[in-house]
Amino acid sequence: MRIVTATAVALALAGQAAPAATAHQPTTDGIWRMDGYGTVLSIRNGTLQEYQTTAVSCVEGDSARRTGPGTYTMPDGTVLTVRTQGGGDRGSMRADGSVGDRNLHRIPELPDACTRPGVKGPLAAFDVFWQSFEENYPFFSAKGVDWHALRDQYRPQVHAKTTRDELYAVFSEMVKPLRDAHVAVQDGDRVFAKVRPGTVLPTEKLDTKVKKFIVARDLDDARNLQDFANGRITYADLPGGQGYVRISGFGGYAGDGAPYAAQLAELDRALDTVLSRERTRRLKGLIIDLRINGGGSDALGIHIAERLTDTPYLAYSKRARNDPADPTRHTRPQPAYVTPSQGPRYTGPVAVLTGGSTVSAGETFTQALMGRPGKTVRIGQPTQGVFSDVMRRKLPNGMAAWLPNEEFLTRAGSTFDGTGIPPHYTVPVFTKEEFDKKRDSAFDRARNVLRNHGRTTS
Repeated sequence: MRIVTATAVALALAGQAAPAATAHQPTTDGIWRMDGYGTVLSIRNGTLQEYQTTAVSCVEGDSARRTGPGTYTMPDGTVLTVRTQGGGDRGSMRADGSVGDRNLHRIPELPDACTRPGVKGPLAAFDVFWQSFEENYPFFSAKGVDWHALRDQYRPQVHAKTTRDELYAVFSEMVKPLRDAHVAVQDGDRVFAKVRPGTVLPTEKLDTKVKKFIVARDLDDARNLQDFANGRITYADLPGGQGYVRISGFGGYAGDGAPYAAQLAELDRALDTVLSRERTRRLKGLIIDLRINGGGSDALGIHIAERLTDTPYLAYSKRARNDPADPTRHTRPQPAYVTPSQGPRYTGPVAVLTGGSTVSAGETFTQALMGRPGKTVRIGQPTQGVFSDVMRRKLPNGMAAWLPNEEFLTRAGSTFDGTGIPPHYTVPVFTKEEFDKKRDSAFDRARNVLRNHGRTTS
């Protein structure tokens, strides 16, 4: 059930709480199969238990305790809301910070594989690993990877005496060709993952280096320089009436482990200051810097976008692969809309800075701004190209696999998975040469574009 951001082993199920079940609705107790996601839920005696299923396995997953009518809280504080629909044989589940529901339908009992001890050993782990990707990963064709050929190549290398280190190496070699930052192999504290060639993940070390560079180089003559949201958001007023906001992630605003409601409240406190009524009236342009952004909650990104429009519009639609035998079959797309905030809003020109270290929710936020009414221009390099929530699948030997199974669709039905969202203006982003020569081409281009826009509309 959990969602994994692309930057590391931070595991969280993102979502925005749906309305709680009311007293007259049918009970949510029972066995439910999720549409897509390879998941069965058992809800009994105040406990929600997840089972991760494939054609060859059933592995017990996460659990949550009932904390209110139709609500269940996981050990990490994530709140799940389950509600029934129609006559009670259909339902939905949503988690704090999510932009969509996961549809459920009742089944009479747990699958047989969930009621008997699972097979152990290296071969069993290999089969569950391979099958989890085979039934859920949507992008083999787009990546040019023959997953069946990889099974034929590597399965003969696995046997009863294969060591844990050897199996970890096999799994790592199998997923390496995908170059997908939302794909990983985990064994305890070690994680193997690969990003799109020519890009790097937005680590804390890189973020610290870049922030120091920007403050010294780009914001040396700025006013009102201030950090918000546990340092994840930085704002400054630039000369000439422009504003600059840097967002390094869509989470951690109220500290690690804080519930979604606390994250949202902290974000609102930041936005109330950054986009105050007085500032939104006088701003002549706004730079939003996402070049080092490790992702997080898609819903927090939507919440920011709601401060940047007076007109409702479609951000994107989200669908998941839901046929284990057919990678072209998906759930019905769920639209996510940007609706104007009740508070002060800035509707003028925006320049969005992106790069290969713009990852996951940083990309869904970028996509949410593509349909924004008014002038919105992207500057820099393509984003990383990973949008989906991440499934964390437990393996029988205690390892885990991370993989995406969703697509975020544009209004035209296309996606930017793999390639990333391209900029309107392509310029270098934090290359060695840029650092050595103390240049920030994307920032400078953004300032010029916003100035020119002001001249053409004045």
